[in-house]
Amino acid sequence: MKKLLWLISLTLLLAGCGRDATSVPAKPVIYLYPEEETRVSVTLDFDGDLTATYPAYGEGWMVDASPDGTLTDPATGRQYYCLFWEGVTDRTYDFSNGFCVAGEDTAAFLEDALAQLGLTDKEADEFIIYWLPKMEHNPYNLISFQTTAYTDGAELTIDPAPDTLIRVFMAWRGLDKPVEIAPQTFTAPSRTGFTTVEWGGAEVKG
Repeated sequence: MKKLLWLISLTLLLAGCGRDATSVPAKPVIYLYPEEETRVSVTLDFDGDLTATYPAYGEGWMVDASPDGTLTDPATGRQYYCLFWEGVTDRTYDFSNGFCVAGEDTAAFLEDALAQLGLTDKEADEFIIYWLPKMEHNPYNLISFQTTAYTDGAELTIDPAPDTLIRVFMAWRGLDKPVEIAPQTFTAPSRTGFTTVEWGGAEVKG
């Protein structure tokens, strides 16, 4: 079983130009919202090395999940609101499309983008609270929300399988000057039945 979160060596596309860069994914969290209280196991096949998890990952997580998102450790009774993981790996992120956003506009941009990606206000608030202090003071930020470039290296297995799975992973880089980049479009799934949500991100440096 591969472990999780990562120091990444990659090629970054900036306005059609490639450059070598290093990125550090940080604070992926997982929320579980079953329709009724359900014992759920979550494992992650990750192409890197685990650096931190909470609660402890071990061979995977096993929790009793409630519809409001409360997660209870069946062995200890301790409650959590999410599952947290970090790790290091070598991967390449896709910056062929995305957004160049002025630092001062980052909060408003993320509120809109995360809603389009399917996060609730509460989930988006937690995402923004974590990332905004790292981004809003940059002159500009290059932002691209990853799909298979992220999920192919961090495959989730959830039992029972959720009816709706939303995974939001933002790769971004602070810039001194704006660049041109083809915009992304988003299609969020409807949140029906047992819904699982994950968000995380990586700051790319080079």
